[in-house]
Amino acid sequence: MDKDRVVGSAKVVKGKIKEALGKAIGDAKLESEGKADKFEGKIQNAVGGIKDVIKEK
Repeated sequence: MDKDRVVGSAKVVKGKIKEALGKAIGDAKLESEGKADKFEGKIQNAVGGIKDVIKEK
């Protein structure tokens, strides 16, 4: 497993936490940061998946 997949997954989790916390306390900035972190993590995870596929061949 590529390290990008691990780091990307961690960013997704961090983003979910930030987004939920932002919603809970009514902080729109924190909520949007969480959404951005989730998106960034998903992209990084996808890149890691592509690297894994390339390494397998």
